Formats: sequence, structure tokens, C-alpha cells
Amino acid sequence: MIPTSADRNTEAGPSVDIEPPGCEVLVVGCGNLLRGDDGVGPVLVRHLWERGVPAGARLVDGGTAGMDVAFQMRGAGRVVIVDAAATGSAPGTLFRVPGAELAELPPLEGVHTHSFRWDNAIALARWALGDACPTDISVFLIEAEGVELGADLSEPVEAAMEQVIEIIEREYLGPLRPVPAADADTVEVTEDGYMRLDATLAATRFPSDAVVAVVRDGAFWLVPLRGPRSGGLLLKQRTPEGDRSVLVREVLGDSFRAGVYAAYWDDAQAALKIPLGLET
Repeated sequence: MIPTSADRNTEAGPSVDIEPPGCEVLVVGCGNLLRGDDGVGPVLVRHLWERGVPAGARLVDGGTAGMDVAFQMRGAGRVVIVDAAATGSAPGTLFRVPGAELAELPPLEGVHTHSFRWDNAIALARWALGDACPTDISVFLIEAEGVELGADLSEPVEAAMEQVIEIIEREYLGPLRPVPAADADTVEVTEDGYMRLDATLAATRFPSDAVVAVVRDGAFWLVPLRGPRSGGLLLKQRTPEGDRSVLVREVLGDSFRAGVYAAYWDDAQAALKIPLGLET
């Protein structure tokens, strides 16, 4: 016998809340990554990922998430949307859309996943989320030079993208990052589980490029070793200037958040202490 809808509902058990978790800042990059300057939004999101995402922020590639972008907005305190523009202005011209103009967007119509733009995202969010749609929304538009299939970003668009990244880092993501004390160094933990140290810190505290990584008392510790023959983890050179990185994902497990953290040298322990707020 074919089960009825009532039977299926009974068998399914309790409902599961699938709403996305809230966040303080949501950054959305709209556009087609495969069409030159039209992909500036998704490219910008990838650059932010590489720089590290602080706790409280979420990044969304609107070029692949499509209409799901609207539902990602639920629970976000502030929303930043980046997209390409075609107004006839000089390539690379940067527009910051005033909030008053966002209130007068046309109604949602004629939208499909292959032409999902910043205004479609906002209109759909207002329609789908109602009163739960965020009110603090900022839009950055960058005038495109070319949208040929398979092309890279043009120079003026790439330069404008760097300006937008600087604004987002300073005005939106900056307040979410921990502020180090004046006597502290900083390290960066990336999404893929690497810890990055600048050249000065690495050369001063870890001249042999060999370390032991330990989680203790809710903090992460890097202990210098005499050299690679001592075992441990290796600090690998990242830049010609001497910046180093070390893979610490296996030590941290899934309990860490990417971002920039203060780091303190502990003379008593002869080790670098990084308070990550880890559970031990």
C-alpha cells in the first residue's frame, strides 16, 4: 500500500530546524565567476576567505548559492552585497548604493538562477523573510570592463575590488576581530587549519623552524624545538620576507575559528601562548 502524506509525516519524526545560524555580518558576492568582471563578487569572497574570517561573520558566494542567498540573510545583523555594474561609467568605477535607494527597489519578478543580481537578492529576501529581513544592508557595485567567458578580472576592476575589500575589512569585519594588547604579537589561523606567523616572530622565537603544538588550559601553545631532527611540526616559509606557516589542524580538531589572534611569549614555559578559547 502506498503511504499517504499523513503516514509519511508520522514516520518522519520531529521536525528539524534548518534555518541558517545568525551572524553579525554577512558578506555576499553576486555574479558569474566564469564571465570576467561579472565575477568580481565571488572573487572578492574568495579573497576574504584567504585572509581569514573572524567569528561572527559569514561569507556567501552568490554566484553558486543563487536564490539561497535570500535565506542566508535570516538572522544577520548587517549585510554587505558586492556585484558588478554596467552603467556606462569608466571601468572600475565604484558605487556605494545609499540605503534610501534600497528602500525603493522594484518588486521581485522574472528572476532565475542564471541572472540573480544584488537587487534580486534583496527583493527576494524581503518577500521570503518579511519582518525577519535585515534592515542594515550595504551594496557595493563595481563597473565592469568585460564579461567574456573565461576571462580574468580586468585591472581597473581588480583595483576597485581591493578598495572594497579594504572597506569591508575596516568597517565590517575589523570590529569583529580581537584587539591584541600593545605588548602582544599576532598570528593568523586560516580556515584550512594553518597558523601563520610573521617573519619577525618566527625568526625571534622559532629560529630552528621546528615546534611542538599543544592545547592546554583553553589556549594553544607553540613550543620551539632545537631542530627538525627533534621531531614535531615544521614551520614552512610562505613569503620571500620570511613569514612562516604551520599546519595545526590535527591538533586543533574542529574546535577553532579562523581569524587573527593575539600571541604572548611565556618566559616560564619558554613557549608562545595563543588564547583561542578552546575546549579542553
